[in-house]
Amino acid sequence: MNDSRKNRLLLRAVGLSLFVLFLPALALAATEGALEMVDLTGHWAGILSLVIFVAAYSLVIGEEVLHMRKSKPVIVAAGLIWVLVAIAFQQAGDLDRAHIEIRGDLLEFVELFLFLLAAMTFINTMEERGVFDVLRVWLVTQGFSLRKIFWITGGLAFVMSPIADNLTTALLMAAVVVAVGGSNKKFVAIACINIVVSANAGGAFSPFGDITTLMVWQKGVVQFQQFFALFIPSVVNWVVTAAILSFAVGKEQPEAVTDKAELQYGAWVVVGLFIATIAMAVSMHNVLHLPPVVGMMTGLGFLKLYGWYLARRDVRIARGHELEKVEATPLGVEAVHEGEHASNKNTFDIFDNLQRAEWDTLMFFYGVIMCVGGLGAFGYLAIGSELMYEGLGATTANIIVGFASAIVDNIPVMFAVLEMNPDMSLGQWLLVTLTAGVGGSMLSIGSAAGVAVMGTARGIYTFFGHLKWAWAIALGYAASIATHFAVNGSLFT
Repeated sequence: MNDSRKNRLLLRAVGLSLFVLFLPALALAATEGALEMVDLTGHWAGILSLVIFVAAYSLVIGEEVLHMRKSKPVIVAAGLIWVLVAIAFQQAGDLDRAHIEIRGDLLEFVELFLFLLAAMTFINTMEERGVFDVLRVWLVTQGFSLRKIFWITGGLAFVMSPIADNLTTALLMAAVVVAVGGSNKKFVAIACINIVVSANAGGAFSPFGDITTLMVWQKGVVQFQQFFALFIPSVVNWVVTAAILSFAVGKEQPEAVTDKAELQYGAWVVVGLFIATIAMAVSMHNVLHLPPVVGMMTGLGFLKLYGWYLARRDVRIARGHELEKVEATPLGVEAVHEGEHASNKNTFDIFDNLQRAEWDTLMFFYGVIMCVGGLGAFGYLAIGSELMYEGLGATTANIIVGFASAIVDNIPVMFAVLEMNPDMSLGQWLLVTLTAGVGGSMLSIGSAAGVAVMGTARGIYTFFGHLKWAWAIALGYAASIATHFAVNGSLFT
């Protein structure tokens, strides 16, 4: 194992320890009155659950070394933790409490799972239809200078991530800078940092931009239109960091790149369906007070119907081509049947795009949500809420969340905050949404976008290469928080 990987794993392990291992000590320090409803933090099952969670997440941290997908340990841990929850409540004489608690967490996961599955299927279909390839080819063949490419890719990442999500956007833009940068490793590394920062910043002011913002929206603590109050702070977060990084990017022309791509039939219809689906999800939530996932799944149904039309069209075209070939052969009907069988392999199939969803990520969400929910059932999150938000104050606690997101991961951190459900103003809920979203940019391992780009630009965009500019990203982080207080001060009352 190289030193870079060792240090990455060590840093995440330390962060996890600071975030999770303090909970038993908090249990001893908490007052008895704070745990009147659930006083199982000192129970052997509760302590064992903490040990299981720490062990499982340690395996997640070591994913690169162990070559074991991150969903596997947390799914097992979730099951074991909830067995312990049920045992603890039964010993306390409450036979139904565990059942009631777990149903609530399962409902939260199912809504998140179906929403993300629909969104991922749309994104995969747009990719299959060539939408992203056309954009990539256009960018790399325009002859822009490296500095222009730096700002264009950063700007596009900021604009696209609120709709396409920060992970997909970061992967697309990273592919562009790798293609343009060629052998200029310095440019590729700096541009990748810029893309990660801008994608995370752009995702912070939209419910569709990041998993954490989606969780906050579905929880109902921030309404759809209220997220846009974070637009200016998010812009500041990216621009401050990008302005500093840009001084390290030259104005020279990149190596000439020749590439071609074309849109497949129906590409713009799929884009239109995706936009309509987002509008439907928002409208169903705001007007009809239905969960947003209902709108997303309805839109997925329309996409599947359009996919049926595309498949039928492909079959008709394939049959026409095969019949033309048959006229020149003596094989007759058998040749037609064989041709149809071969051509069917190339017809559009919406389920291919659905199957290409990030299943490991979706299953990881299940494990994290159920693990954290189980710890909450023991009462640990209530203690954390009391000591963080009442002891330190909401502002300090929410800023710390951003740093914790960079070290551990923003998904379990944000879910823990939502489960704590501290009594905060809208301004504070927007603050924690901002910090959890952009805080992960401070380390390359702090967000899904950063981890994905390290894979795209392997050996060029690295943990320590990113860490070198952490001070500039931290300045953007601080500037975005200050801007939020200045612009949205009225929301803190």
